[in-house]
Amino acid sequence: MSRIGKKPIPLPPGVKVVLERPFIKVSGPKGNLSQKLAGGVELAVGQDKIWVHPSEDLKKGKALQGLTRTLIANMVKGVSQGFERVLEINGVGYRVELQGSALNFNLGYSHPIRFPLPEGIKADVERQNRITLRGSDKHLLGLTAAKIRGLRPPEPYGGKGIKYAEEVIRRKAGKTAAG
Repeated sequence: MSRIGKKPIPLPPGVKVVLERPFIKVSGPKGNLSQKLAGGVELAVGQDKIWVHPSEDLKKGKALQGLTRTLIANMVKGVSQGFERVLEINGVGYRVELQGSALNFNLGYSHPIRFPLPEGIKADVERQNRITLRGSDKHLLGLTAAKIRGLRPPEPYGGKGIKYAEEVIRRKAGKTAAG
């Protein structure tokens, strides 16, 4: 059995869980989320905790117990505290500005890039080169951050591009003149 899957998920005050097979719905102060549950796992919803158990000790249930517990724990954390991802833009003339619910990027291309933010994701721009994305859905937040990073991935020679704040870009030496 999974060590992670055995742990109960604590429910903070203000978070409500509704189990409607095959979906689980979690609502809290930061929003509402729903997730389709995989077969092979059973949920026990208590007053202040949720337990995930494999059904009938099937191999599939044992394999999905930890995954299901982590997905539900991320939903609970998302609707109570929320998630955050920070991106940095490096490069001369590279900048971003927030216009309504879209980000406008100048990344050295011949044209500006307009990136509409998905519903449920909010962005803050600091100093035209630092973007803070916030949302309650961890999967959607990570997907949005990856798409923004993909507009101009960091390159190892000049260090230009969009990178995660905690990411370290290993720099490479450029070409040297033969002589």
